[in-house]
Amino acid sequence: MVLLSQREVVSFGEVLYFCNMGTKLVDGQITVDCWERLRAINDTKDILSGKWKVMIIACLASFGKKRYMELQRLLAGIGTKMLSKELQELEINGLITRTVMNTKPITVEYELTSYGRSLKPIIDEMAFWGEQHRGKIIAEITQKK
Repeated sequence: MVLLSQREVVSFGEVLYFCNMGTKLVDGQITVDCWERLRAINDTKDILSGKWKVMIIACLASFGKKRYMELQRLLAGIGTKMLSKELQELEINGLITRTVMNTKPITVEYELTSYGRSLKPIIDEMAFWGEQHRGKIIAEITQKK
């Protein structure tokens, strides 16, 4: 990855770009601020990538603290190895905590950290967009019939 100084500009060819920070980019020139914003979006995508991570976060945000088997039941179709892997990655990134209870048999509970809860507005917006999109697609399909 190339680190850019404040005055450097990255070129992406002849494409016209618009940065959400209000900077209009012309002639394929992208400002450092916009480049950093795109990199931050990519970092977020990398942390949340995979089929199950967003759903795990959504379940914990909606239902609170859950045991391993409860999560597996809520996430229909996820295998045990995949759930373990996804939970471990979320824990490494500080989004969930894993608590081993002193019971027999051993019980493990997972919950969102305060940092993980900061994703709730994003999850809520994704749910809203998904509902709108589903309605749009259904409306288009029924119009064609």
